[in-house]
Amino acid sequence: MRRWYFDLKEFRSEVGFEFEFIVEHEGMKYHHLCKITEVIPQEKLAYTWRYQGHEGNSLVTFELFADGDKTRLKLTHEGLETFPKTPSFARENFIAGWTQIIGSSLKEFVESDGADRI
Repeated sequence: MRRWYFDLKEFRSEVGFEFEFIVEHEGMKYHHLCKITEVIPQEKLAYTWRYQGHEGNSLVTFELFADGDKTRLKLTHEGLETFPKTPSFARENFIAGWTQIIGSSLKEFVESDGADRI
């Protein structure tokens, strides 16, 4: 995840591991604080997602499913309604962000030589 997700200083897929990253969006910096809550190797990864200095707490879940000779990914981000009711935290921004991360960043990583080192 350090190679295709956000600029993570460190990442370990272990329950209880905490990681963070900062994203700048429209001139504002958002400090994300995350804690892994569930790990099932090659099947599921879940972690909390919140923002330093803002109310709300959500849960992100990545699930992998065999689909013939391919793998299907299901991403769920629950709890968006707990974040501030401002344009910055609008559902559409999360949809656009996840579409970029999964549809472009992860896709490019998997299709590159990096896929051999997952």
